[in-house]
Amino acid sequence: MSSPNVLLLGAPGAGKGTQSRRLTEEFGIEHVTTGDALRGNKEMDISHLDLEYDTPGEYMDAGELVPDPVVNEIVKKALNDADGYVLDGYPRNESQTEYLDSITDLDVVLYLDVADDELVGRLTGRRVCEDCGATYHVDFDPPAEAGVCDDCGGDLYQREDDTEETARERINVYEENTQPVVDYFREKGVLVEIDGEQTPDEVWDDVRDAVAERA
Repeated sequence: MSSPNVLLLGAPGAGKGTQSRRLTEEFGIEHVTTGDALRGNKEMDISHLDLEYDTPGEYMDAGELVPDPVVNEIVKKALNDADGYVLDGYPRNESQTEYLDSITDLDVVLYLDVADDELVGRLTGRRVCEDCGATYHVDFDPPAEAGVCDDCGGDLYQREDDTEETARERINVYEENTQPVVDYFREKGVLVEIDGEQTPDEVWDDVRDAVAERA
């Protein structure tokens, strides 16, 4: 089997991180995210784009949103350097989608479909250790002692962006921006919709089978 090129779509809390890790292990491919790609290419020369700054890092240091043309360049480099990949967190809008379609051949586009209320439950249940950063979930992965980190004994807290109000806003923004992306690949006939409300192992079975059939 050749190394597959996979695009993984899904709202915050849909389980993309878990499934991406399994895909990289199963198929020996790279996990490409825009955040990691940006951090790894902060000094990349983008002067030919004739924008405000000449490197991505200057946007990041200034706390400014990195423009689409810069993100596009970085994603292109990351994909070109990879022998097979699972792309997660990009594209986020229709213009990025069209750009992605022009620079690479996707074997399959997977969409983890999870209802909003389930997503909110997953996001608001997350707890993080204030000392070592370990992550738990009150329902799916609780610590042995409530509120206490298993690894270091530190106190667990709920991040501000994991409150219900913030979680619903994140989901709404995602759906508003990304629905055209889902529709684009559905119309192309390469979208595979996965029931993301199954157990992680059941989701993985569907994800693995979808990729194996198309790679």
